[in-house]
Amino acid sequence: MHPNPLTDVLLLLAASVLAVTFFRRLNLPPILAYLGVGAIIGPHALGWVDDSENTRILAEFGVVFLLFTLGLEFSLTKLATMRRAVLGMGGAQVIITTLVAGGVAWGLGLSTPAALVVGGVLAMSSTAIVIKLLAEQLELNSRHGRAAVGILLFQDLAVIPFLILIPALASGSDEMAYDLGIAMLKGVLVTGLLLAAGRWLLRPMFNEIAKARSPELFTLTVLLVALASAALTQAAGLSMALGAFLAGIMLSETAFRHQIESDIRPFQDVLLGLFFITIGMLLDMQALPQFFLPALALLITLILMKALIIFGVGVGLRQEPGVALRTGLVLAQGGEFGFALLALASRGDLLTHDAVQIVLTAVLLSMVATPFLVRFNGRITKLLVRGYRQTYVEQREDIARQGNELEGHVIISGFGRVGQNLAYMLDQEDIPYIALEVDPDIIEKAQSAGYNVHFANATHMDLLTAAGIDKARALVITHHDAAAAIKTLNVVRMQYQDLPILVRAVSINRLDELIEAGATEVVPDAFEASLMLGAHLMTRMGIPMRRVLHRTQRIRHDNYSLLRHIFQGRGDSVDAANALRGALASITLPGGAWAVGRTLEEALAGLEVLPDAIRRGGIKGEMPEPDTMLQADDTLILYGSEKELERAETRLLGGH
Repeated sequence: MHPNPLTDVLLLLAASVLAVTFFRRLNLPPILAYLGVGAIIGPHALGWVDDSENTRILAEFGVVFLLFTLGLEFSLTKLATMRRAVLGMGGAQVIITTLVAGGVAWGLGLSTPAALVVGGVLAMSSTAIVIKLLAEQLELNSRHGRAAVGILLFQDLAVIPFLILIPALASGSDEMAYDLGIAMLKGVLVTGLLLAAGRWLLRPMFNEIAKARSPELFTLTVLLVALASAALTQAAGLSMALGAFLAGIMLSETAFRHQIESDIRPFQDVLLGLFFITIGMLLDMQALPQFFLPALALLITLILMKALIIFGVGVGLRQEPGVALRTGLVLAQGGEFGFALLALASRGDLLTHDAVQIVLTAVLLSMVATPFLVRFNGRITKLLVRGYRQTYVEQREDIARQGNELEGHVIISGFGRVGQNLAYMLDQEDIPYIALEVDPDIIEKAQSAGYNVHFANATHMDLLTAAGIDKARALVITHHDAAAAIKTLNVVRMQYQDLPILVRAVSINRLDELIEAGATEVVPDAFEASLMLGAHLMTRMGIPMRRVLHRTQRIRHDNYSLLRHIFQGRGDSVDAANALRGALASITLPGGAWAVGRTLEEALAGLEVLPDAIRRGGIKGEMPEPDTMLQADDTLILYGSEKELERAETRLLGGH
């Protein structure tokens, strides 16, 4: 409708802002907002934006950056540690689902190449949605959560062979086997060439770029490497996304991996949103009534098929039936990489318009159903697998057998490094304890070493009751999941108001929230490290130990408020600024400043800043009194947000 590409992009951005805001309010994934925008304002509905070459190019760049980020996150070490879930369950799930779904599609009349593509599309699940929902439900580190992550990792890797196969299948050559062989050979050669270039060229180049200390130059170089690699694979007759993935792998082994990921994230998120919009544009809203019933049938088939296949694979690999079914339920949908494969096949005319509409609608509906499948996966499993409910009861009874024998003990939630060290110290003092952990590997190793640790999620009150919380002297939360810690505090404080609860905090961004939820003491890692270093330093400087202890105890008593004030530099991230909820600024008052001759209280009236100190005549006075009279050449050290500090400086100097 709009021949001007800029007008199209502006419409897409405006609609996306409104849709994503609305979906965020409903706590739904943004990907659904982008798909809805494309479907509603696209050529098959309102027709405000055409499915033009310009939007398709932007969308392809979105896939390029998505695969580039995937390559950055690819780790052989991670693959090795999760090899059973990744290679075992993940490999079996992708192969079986592709063959079964492809076989059904072939039986319904699709050609062999088209059926293979449909099988590959339906084999993928939504990494973005599943990981987010599992994390929100505190199930990411559970047994079914870990299995789901392993399968998702293999699915992400399985996209790469499909990116090589689909262009070869789309060529329509009579010598398909020969074309596939050539495509795979090209893929191997290009992969070897790019990985060699990454080892011998990119590392030295990025070392030199980093020495220039120019963020712009660094970001430009990252974009150049990603797009040049994508262009190379495209020139070889392969997909651009494959080249971007290989570029990500090359750079993942450098020391700049996290910085690269941070720099590329804004480009990826925006362009990936446009990609999902173009996928939504493929949905023919006018013909939806015609395709809805077949799509609904495919949706039901997809959910049942994937759940049963993953369940069967899990049981076959000796996974507990309940855990296997929960894994299958959370992965029973289509995913974003399936959309990428579908778009690639659509451009290559591998699939007819009708086939694209049916598969696209079914996958989209499955993603809409995913929040409900993930939210109720435990309840559904308890209804369908009687042994799973029994296992939970047995698990609680096993904890209760230990809890009934304990009195005046300590409950440790989380048995990582901190929890294990705490258990060791309690053992040395003959203080009984019971530890609750959700990582099966830690539990197996700790139990074999004689530690009293059990599989349990401390956010469930019945498991804490089984652990004897009514007779416990204290509860210590040592894991780094602040959301889980807050949930545990809430459920415990409803019944036990006086129980001492000590909480470890990795950072301070939720320190006040933990205290408000009922924590008796919160110990932030960074602050305690500062106190220990400071105590050792003061002792070395000859300061009496009594004074050292007094200072550290005062800081702890004030909930580390004195340590939350820092001067921020240009390199500090936005997240760090939000976590600190403010920063320090020093403002020197010249002779003609408005604040000179006024009290501190009068000068700062109405400003949301706190006076941390005043430096006068080379002497620093901390926590000045409100009636302190300000003088020329005083340096005020104030704490507050960046906006309020700017207001304070304007007021102090000019009186505005």
